[in-house]
Amino acid sequence: MIDWTPDLGTSSRPRYISIAEAIERDVRAGTLSPGDRLPPQRKLAQRLGIDFTTVSRAYAEAQARGLVDSHVGRGTFVTAGAPGRGSAAGDAAGPVPAGIPLNGANGTAAPPPAAPVPGAPDPARVVATDLSMNMPPEPADPALLSRMQEGLSAVSANLVHLLRYQSATGSEKDRIAASTWLSLRGMVPRLERIAVTPGAHPTMTAILSILTRPGDTVLCERITYPGFRSIAGRMGLNLVGLEMDGDGILPDALERAIARVRPKALYLNPTLQNPTTITMPVERRLAVSEVLNHHGLPLIEDDAYGFIPPKAPAPLAVSAPDLTWHIGGLAKCIGAGLRLAYTVAPSGRDAFALGQAVRSFAVMPSPLSMALATQWIEDGTADHIRRFIRSESAARQRIAAEALDGFEFRAADNAFNIWLSLPEGVGRSDIMARMAGREIGIMPSDAFTVDGPPDERLRVCLGGSITREALHTGLYHLADAMVPAPYMG
Repeated sequence: MIDWTPDLGTSSRPRYISIAEAIERDVRAGTLSPGDRLPPQRKLAQRLGIDFTTVSRAYAEAQARGLVDSHVGRGTFVTAGAPGRGSAAGDAAGPVPAGIPLNGANGTAAPPPAAPVPGAPDPARVVATDLSMNMPPEPADPALLSRMQEGLSAVSANLVHLLRYQSATGSEKDRIAASTWLSLRGMVPRLERIAVTPGAHPTMTAILSILTRPGDTVLCERITYPGFRSIAGRMGLNLVGLEMDGDGILPDALERAIARVRPKALYLNPTLQNPTTITMPVERRLAVSEVLNHHGLPLIEDDAYGFIPPKAPAPLAVSAPDLTWHIGGLAKCIGAGLRLAYTVAPSGRDAFALGQAVRSFAVMPSPLSMALATQWIEDGTADHIRRFIRSESAARQRIAAEALDGFEFRAADNAFNIWLSLPEGVGRSDIMARMAGREIGIMPSDAFTVDGPPDERLRVCLGGSITREALHTGLYHLADAMVPAPYMG
């Protein structure tokens, strides 16, 4: 984002028009370039001492003129097609060569598309994000971004080799990097048990294809990750949700379910569980592992958030290593665009079977992504990203605690969301309707509930590209929406 303030002069035109014209004038002068992010609307309004809606209307006017593009959750950016320096009306223009399109009724040549600015973001790549996804905060620190770009430059030296077909479970170099990363979770598996896989979802699908057949039953938390629900549904599996308390699933409930439904596997997300934010403590993990070991029941451990907290309990894979398929996805601790996971199979033979399954579903993980992740792990950039996410998620949790003071919700210092209980008499459908169009991601409990009627709860996301300021505003709107409307009968 650039520190831009429009010069409104002494124009008698409406303020929103003056701001839009200032954007156009500064684009032509080269003060603003394609890809530049304009200040947030509320910040610019405060700087100019005008109403927020005036700036909002000005940005809308600039977008209508083709000067900017606005993306919910990311901001407003100068477009590549905005008129460049020297194209202002009134510039001297010679005859228009044949074959060049005319620009409207004035007969002048249409300005050519602005050339990409080296090092600047391509506006065509700046896509709107779905804020209802549980995403990590995005880094904006120039020093960290520079480190990340240096890693990408280093990887490009092997570009031709990285465009070839490669192993379905990663090269030895990439698996060694995976081993280094997994050691942050207290895991030291043999290299033959490690597979680099193309993200958590394909990995879950591949593992389930090994362990189950359509019609089989799989256990999970009663309130669980909707992505796993979707995968299980597409594979024709029956999900049975286990009773939970504040520490996760109950070992007794697991014992009873194993006897009752004869499941093929158990799925758990035991650290900063999505959506409840529960982290299963060590004692509960050991008790669950004891039940699994006694019955020989395979566990799919989704450790998506395990790398974020500074002192997360050791994975269940440590106490039930011969049964656990441990998925250390990189989407939450580094970035979803990598589409990678570091997966530890119960044995070398199981890792080979996983590789065969991955090959049939996705051929292989992206060699480019693997090389970049390995580079970042080796040069320390990955750990810097992880520490940024840890720090920023804690800051956003503090914003939520302040904005929603007085309301009931479950949260954790490094979680990317809160699990909000609605006040008596306020329904989740009402809140979803009232908050439609607001710059904050909300999902009702229906998406997460496996057994029984959904509670009146919402997952409220705090991460992604949303700024702290926008998050604060969105949470205040949410707090206001949860106050029951007075009866007017």
